[in-house]
Amino acid sequence: MSQSLYDIPLKSIEGSSLTLEPFKGKVLLVVNVASKCGLTPQYEGLEALYEEKRAQGFEVLGFPANDFRGQEPGSDEEIQAFCSLNYKVQFPLFAKIAVTGAEQHPLYSALTAACPTATGDGPMRERLKGYGIEPEAPPAVQWNFEKFLISREGRVVGRFAPDIAADDPGLRRAIDAQLNLTP
Repeated sequence: MSQSLYDIPLKSIEGSSLTLEPFKGKVLLVVNVASKCGLTPQYEGLEALYEEKRAQGFEVLGFPANDFRGQEPGSDEEIQAFCSLNYKVQFPLFAKIAVTGAEQHPLYSALTAACPTATGDGPMRERLKGYGIEPEAPPAVQWNFEKFLISREGRVVGRFAPDIAADDPGLRRAIDAQLNLTP
């Protein structure tokens, strides 16, 4: 039996050791975040989505990562202050990790193995190429703000490209289906 996502050792942004166990039974949206990215304003939409749906058992979990062009250079303390001051982020943030490459955190190894391709990754892939950036090939995380949707049972049930924002109808339908909010 492979390790459950709930068993993987993590650290909170404050430095406490923890796992995803406290989030068992909730629908999770795991997002690798960055403070100096063109997609950084997504924090606002992610926080609004969290506020709107957390009473139904939904959590956004932010994992800062500096894997893409040094767009998350700060310390955990600086990242937390940035998110609080600029976007009033209330959803849980974790210590900075690697989401791709040789130092990839075990959580992201498990997520990418469970769901190797992202919905809607074509436009972002082309945009990165337009900036002269060769995007990572699947199953690697393509860029900051890629989103993994995890069911209440701890299964990865969706993966969404970095430029799919929190208000995207497809993302919201997928979340609502996991929350059993669909008519």
